[in-house]
Amino acid sequence: MNDLENMRHTLSHVLAAAVQELYPGVKFGIGPAIENGFYYDIDFGTTRISDTDLTKIEKKMRGIVARKLKMEKRVVSKTEALDWARDNGQDYKIELIKELPEGSEISFYDLGDIFTDLCKGPHLKNTSEIGAFKLVRIAGAYWRGDEKREMLTRIYGVAFATEEELDAYLKQQEEAKARDHRKLGKELDLFCFSDLVGAGLPLFTPRGTELRELMANYSLSLRGREGFKKVWTPHITKTDLYKTSGHYAKFGDELFMVHSQVSGEDFAMKPMNCPHHAQIFASRPRTYRDMPVRYMEATTDYRDEKTGELGGLSRVRSLTQDDSHVFCRNDQIKDEVKRLVGIVKELYETMGMQKLRARLSYRSDEDKYLGDKKLWDMAQKQIKQAAIDNGLDYFEQEGEAAFYGPKIDFMAEDAIGREHQLATIQLDFVQPERFGLEFINSKGEKERPVMIHHATLGSIERFLSVFIEHTGGWFPFWCAPEQVRVLTINDKIGDYVAKITKILDGIVLEKPLKYNELRYTIDESADSLGKKIKRATEMKIPAILIVGPKDVEEGIVSIRLRDKEEKVKLSKLADYLCKLS
Repeated sequence: MNDLENMRHTLSHVLAAAVQELYPGVKFGIGPAIENGFYYDIDFGTTRISDTDLTKIEKKMRGIVARKLKMEKRVVSKTEALDWARDNGQDYKIELIKELPEGSEISFYDLGDIFTDLCKGPHLKNTSEIGAFKLVRIAGAYWRGDEKREMLTRIYGVAFATEEELDAYLKQQEEAKARDHRKLGKELDLFCFSDLVGAGLPLFTPRGTELRELMANYSLSLRGREGFKKVWTPHITKTDLYKTSGHYAKFGDELFMVHSQVSGEDFAMKPMNCPHHAQIFASRPRTYRDMPVRYMEATTDYRDEKTGELGGLSRVRSLTQDDSHVFCRNDQIKDEVKRLVGIVKELYETMGMQKLRARLSYRSDEDKYLGDKKLWDMAQKQIKQAAIDNGLDYFEQEGEAAFYGPKIDFMAEDAIGREHQLATIQLDFVQPERFGLEFINSKGEKERPVMIHHATLGSIERFLSVFIEHTGGWFPFWCAPEQVRVLTINDKIGDYVAKITKILDGIVLEKPLKYNELRYTIDESADSLGKKIKRATEMKIPAILIVGPKDVEEGIVSIRLRDKEEKVKLSKLADYLCKLS
């Protein structure tokens, strides 16, 4: 851990000590340092606390910090550790201690003489080294993430080295609340959820459907230009497919199972598409001249995520992937990866998220990966070389690879500085082996193809959660569900409005996605102009056209954009709107 992580870890102990003083008899779960802060899971018994209690807990924490208490490590035997946990009624700690291997080091950390906790550390040496912190919220958390276990209270805090950094983070969080995609999704009438349909299964309204289909079609158009062909695969499949691919053994508990009442066979709702695309490749003989073979599909997959981990569109049970797979020769990997990197860069530049970092996700030493280690080493070297060749701003991280191969995960920065993992390129030597895929090479011999997995948006739902927050709901003109709204000042200008609609109907937009139907509505209600403008602004319509008798006399249209107002001659209206795209 670095000093900042040590500080955050120390603060979790300070939090626990403060809670113990305020609420004697509580039982503690775990309290780690996390990104930007820390938390502690606590069993308060019959006592109920809420966010309103955070002020007094934080005040108690500050008093403890001011006492400049030492953090000191003690190594004890397993018997001593269990005796301590039993004497203090710490049932969750007993469970953790019992699971520790015999002979392993068991350590406690003493916070002065006021609090002791089972912990591996490390920590700061003294609370005087603690910087700026704040408690931010309370949430529920199942013990050890198991929905069948006890529900504990999780108290979250944030911590930084300086007050300035803390203030900047809190300001960003306030901005994030205003941009929350769940809030904007409701306000802009994009999507909803229904208890009758089920948690994690979003329903998209006409406006939201327009947005998601534009995103998917743009992604498909970029790949179609690069030689990818559309395919279609069914939403259920025999479990044998995933047993062969290896997904069943790794992710069997995430599958939605379907049992045929007719044949008695077991099926699964598909959680991913690569095994299906492999079957299309295997459906007929291939030669080296056919390679590369490129498939793409925007299709919905299904994963049985835990209810407590679902959140808006960020994590759902029905996720639509703009998925694609390349089957190629070894000597084609470099060019194919370059092609995919180009697609990613172009798409995210269009989305206004051109600041990209690449995480090179490698395997760790854990026994959770399929395939020969030599193949992995070769693939990881190729991934790194691809990042260098394509001039990517990259960093390497072990343990983040897919179980079948290393990958390039693209991290996109949004408008308020948050980083999100979205697009991915994955190199796979394992599934072609497991499915026995082959082609005839130039020597007339059978050879295994390499499989390259790619998603440009990733999960469209998750991408939309990021994009909605990135834009704050002010979508670029080309992809706004409603691009133009015409507001009439009175009902005596029908002929002029008809001329405007004729112009709008004839507009053909070319970039970044060609389509010939401008999305517009006309507000001819009897409401005041002020109310009409307010409604259109609340719906974040990119271009509001205001038409009154004076506009008719002058042959113009008053246009209100987000950041300016202009008057445009009717004859120039089409050109003006095309430039907005």
